[in-house]
Amino acid sequence: MPGVVRAAIVDAVSQDPRGGDLITDSGGARKVRFAAPGRGKRGGYRLIAAYVGEDAPVYLLALYLKGDKANLSKAEVAELKKLLTDVKRYWKETRK
Repeated sequence: MPGVVRAAIVDAVSQDPRGGDLITDSGGARKVRFAAPGRGKRGGYRLIAAYVGEDAPVYLLALYLKGDKANLSKAEVAELKKLLTDVKRYWKETRK
């Protein structure tokens, strides 16, 4: 991944941690689209991220090219939900 794309991803997520499309039944994961040089957004990168609260970091869970994978499978979405349930529980317990 070119450094300019990496910088764009970091900037976008830091400016809008709730950006992107909410993935149904994922427990709060979002799909954020980024253009790839020479490909545009439609053929670009897909970032799966989750923002679980003010005191928590934004979790960058997956990054792939759309050409490699268009959408997550139902099994992958179910795994995201399990993971994010644990992450949310952890952050809730650490704030007590």
